[in-house]
Amino acid sequence: MALEGRRRARQERMLPRPARIRAIDWLRGIAVLFMIQTHAMALLRPELRGKALFNALQWMDGLVAPAFILAAGFSMALTQVRAAAASGDADARRRRMKKTLRRLAEVLLVGALVNWMWFPIFREPRWIVRMDILPCIGFSLLLALPILFVLAPHPRALRWAALALAAAVFGLSPLAEPLGAPWNRFLNQHGDAVFPLLPWAGYVYLGAAIGAATAEKGPRGAALWLAALAGAGFVIWHFTPWFTALYPPHEFWVMNPANSARRWTQVCLLALALLAVEQGVSGNWRSSAPVRFVEVFGMSSLAGYFFHEMLLFFRIFGFSFESRWGKACSWPQYAALTALLAACTFALTWLTDRVYSAAEKRAPATSAA
Repeated sequence: MALEGRRRARQERMLPRPARIRAIDWLRGIAVLFMIQTHAMALLRPELRGKALFNALQWMDGLVAPAFILAAGFSMALTQVRAAAASGDADARRRRMKKTLRRLAEVLLVGALVNWMWFPIFREPRWIVRMDILPCIGFSLLLALPILFVLAPHPRALRWAALALAAAVFGLSPLAEPLGAPWNRFLNQHGDAVFPLLPWAGYVYLGAAIGAATAEKGPRGAALWLAALAGAGFVIWHFTPWFTALYPPHEFWVMNPANSARRWTQVCLLALALLAVEQGVSGNWRSSAPVRFVEVFGMSSLAGYFFHEMLLFFRIFGFSFESRWGKACSWPQYAALTALLAACTFALTWLTDRVYSAAEKRAPATSAA
């Protein structure tokens, strides 16, 4: 027992003091803002689609989902490792597990609500688990949670295991494309799935590897793994023709590992740049209004996603942005309405964040009573 206590104490001294990595909050917040922008393209006149500006925005929007999913894997691994390092307290790990499961349930519930906006889920229940971005994140994290929990006391093993799982997910994705029902509803894009588990769950494991490295070595660990993954992704991206020829015919822009490598390379480089700004640029700019604006979306991304979808598409007393201005806007009108949509979403997200904060402050007092 004494030896085990000394080992845990030594591990705690090796781990850096827990601190929030704001660069990941910024990455997630930027992803939410671009998600609002890309969904608001439903307001554009049809003849404006396919032109240079539209195509440029579409290219940037292709990084939204990878950034969103990678950040989710990062956060889960970071919190699991830190909980495991907290004095070896089994109760602390159980509390963390319960909190994680509650948040995953929230993600899946909101995903079901968004599906309800679009589909008759009560007449056709299969639409409840349609694999859009939120169900994809929720189920991917749920599948990853057992291995993250088991390996959390060993962050080095966790990051390499997560990397191996990411490689397996990306590598097997093209082979899953021919699968029919019922697998195609979850594993490829030929069924109801917009974001199938293959390949999108791979970004969860990449994020988990970075999160485990960050929990063990702090921002330096995050920087090293972001740079390493960007370098590996660039090499795979460079060999795109080889990866294309390696597999039977498949949907390259969704399933091919080289296309996934391009996406994660760009996301990792952006995250690395944000981390460099966070760690290297001094001053009180971190408390400025623009930074706080982005951080609200980064720290309450689920609320940001839900409210912008509701405002944009769900008719409340007959009104929604899409019902009023859908397919009718010029570029200046689109820009103004997107800014208004982002502002309304921010207000609702900020209010939700305040409600959650108040509830969490009351929770310890309630449990103590």
